[in-house]
Amino acid sequence: MIHASVTSKTKRLIDIIGALVGLVVTVLVAVPVAIAMQLDNPGPLLYSQIRCGYKGMPFKLWKFRSMVVNAEQLKHLVKNQAAGHIFKNDNDPRITRVGRFLRRTSLDEFPQFWNVLIGDMSLVGTRPPTVDEVSEYLPRHMDRLNVKPGLTGEWQTRGRSSIKDFEEIVRMDLEYQQKWSVLYDIQLILKTFIVIFRKEGAW
Repeated sequence: MIHASVTSKTKRLIDIIGALVGLVVTVLVAVPVAIAMQLDNPGPLLYSQIRCGYKGMPFKLWKFRSMVVNAEQLKHLVKNQAAGHIFKNDNDPRITRVGRFLRRTSLDEFPQFWNVLIGDMSLVGTRPPTVDEVSEYLPRHMDRLNVKPGLTGEWQTRGRSSIKDFEEIVRMDLEYQQKWSVLYDIQLILKTFIVIFRKEGAW
């Protein structure tokens, strides 16, 4: 069965309106972010990575770059502090000084409003996993991909980077699917603003 959030026209309308507003803000902050980035760690302003979306379909996710240019090649040198099919490290040395600020304020996520606009993502959904993460999933883990990935969701509003247990993330994603309604999405969006303002669970 197709989850109701995937076919909801109201949810899609909210996504489009939110994405357009978000992209305006993204353009406004891109210039100071680019200047700061070049002074700190010269390289591309944007970073893209293939992630898995609805039903595991791959798409190109965009972010403001928060790590050194060759971060992927250095990943094997960083210890994974998370349990399960996610990668987290509280003091990842690949993150630049500007990158840490972008992550604390969630500004690094703003280019994903483009992903929302074109329909790869939603404003609210599940955390978009990487291809290598999904390749390790058990069948029960795939259920978390029955909705579109989101800029925010249960994970982002209930701990963010402080949650390092993949099974806990899966549980929250499935809980979101059960609770979903347009009103619940709006509640999570409003809660996201509070979490970002307080810088809770972000590093």
